[in-house]
Amino acid sequence: MTKTALMIGATGGIGNAMTQSLLDHDWQVRALHRNPDQVRTKFSHLSSVEWVNGDAMNEADVVNAAQGADIVVHAANPPGYKNWHGLAVPMLENSIVAATSVGARLVFPGNVYNYGPDAWPLVSEASPQNPRTRKGAIRVEMEQMLQQAAEQGARVLVVRAADFFGANAPGSWFQSVIVKPGQKIKAVTYPGRHDVGHAWAYLPDLAETIACLVDRDDELGAFEVFNFGGHYFARGGELADAIKQVASVPDAATKSMPWIALYIAAPFVSLFREILEMRYLWKIDLRLDNSKLVEFLGAEPHTPLDRALKSTLISLECI
Repeated sequence: MTKTALMIGATGGIGNAMTQSLLDHDWQVRALHRNPDQVRTKFSHLSSVEWVNGDAMNEADVVNAAQGADIVVHAANPPGYKNWHGLAVPMLENSIVAATSVGARLVFPGNVYNYGPDAWPLVSEASPQNPRTRKGAIRVEMEQMLQQAAEQGARVLVVRAADFFGANAPGSWFQSVIVKPGQKIKAVTYPGRHDVGHAWAYLPDLAETIACLVDRDDELGAFEVFNFGGHYFARGGELADAIKQVASVPDAATKSMPWIALYIAAPFVSLFREILEMRYLWKIDLRLDNSKLVEFLGAEPHTPLDRALKSTLISLECI
């Protein structure tokens, strides 16, 4: 029988990719949005999605949209790090209430903000979560909310991944810093140390992974956490080289992130302050151990790097 998913955040990077992947797995997808007519036109490739008018900040809207759903995917994030605690936590609370009320599993894409120095360089699902940043503390609080919900009868799936790249990831480092959408590759800006490892999650692979997991929902525990390995570069700067190769501009320059300019402007630009808080992730080697995921699925969905980068750059009109 066809199952139904409620998608919170279908227009974002992972939400959009998951919507497509669930459709490919023969799920019916219902997506909550404050302006469904607008997104129905913009995301015309998702023509089979049932767009429902509602606000993720409104508990009643989320509960009503969740009726008949088998899973509720909470993929909503405040754009530009804006008012994370004031927006991210209440939205998650509403999704927990909605999923619990209809007996659906709540699916939550996690990230690496949760971790501090005692967890890296190789992070497992059981690694301690002692972040050194405000946003990391908020992420820990959100996952504690999910664990408490599971202890009270809810069913939760957390799939943790590193930085995104793919066709629709407007807030990602890849699309915001490393390349310039709509412009041919003349140079690549790399934010971190070139000799330090960094992990990346190609959105279609991550979405396919989550779809494979929810297809086997009856084999999952009440509170299940998996790490997604993705593409890992032992030397982070290798990503810039790979981008230039795919774009056929191997001699293009690799520029460094102008961090000093952000520090100067930070007192006046809140986004720069939020970005600077996460700079530490570009200074340290942090890799996600996906052995639990591989053991469960048999293999992690993994598009070869050149194909993943080519698809991403074409979608961004960079090649």
